[in-house]
Amino acid sequence: MDSGHTDDSYEIFEVDAPRDDPTPLHRTGWAKTYYVLQGRMLVQVDDERFDLGPGSVIAIPPGALHTFTVLTPTAKFLVFSMTGAMGRFQADLDASMPRGRPLGETMPAIEEVLSRHDVSIDGAKVSQ
Repeated sequence: MDSGHTDDSYEIFEVDAPRDDPTPLHRTGWAKTYYVLQGRMLVQVDDERFDLGPGSVIAIPPGALHTFTVLTPTAKFLVFSMTGAMGRFQADLDASMPRGRPLGETMPAIEEVLSRHDVSIDGAKVSQ
């Protein structure tokens, strides 16, 4: 459900994530909550790690340094974002990324998208 249906107060995403390298530790300006449907995942929030399985939930406050790692072949979970900012960020990232290019070649495009949203990687704010 996108934030257009909720007057920008929240949005819900279903994520089907494979076991892969985790996203870098990052911060977002919006709160979000993960609710695990299937599989297991390790979620890091600041200096704490949480091993989550089906039925587990974790709230991530805005500004917290966080990432997740899928521990099973796949994990399916819901993400509740407490504004429409996450959907806008994801749509901008999807529209701006060159397809089929190595990560090193796409970093300038990623950094440009980060600069337009309240997102930072490795705890360092990307200029906005």
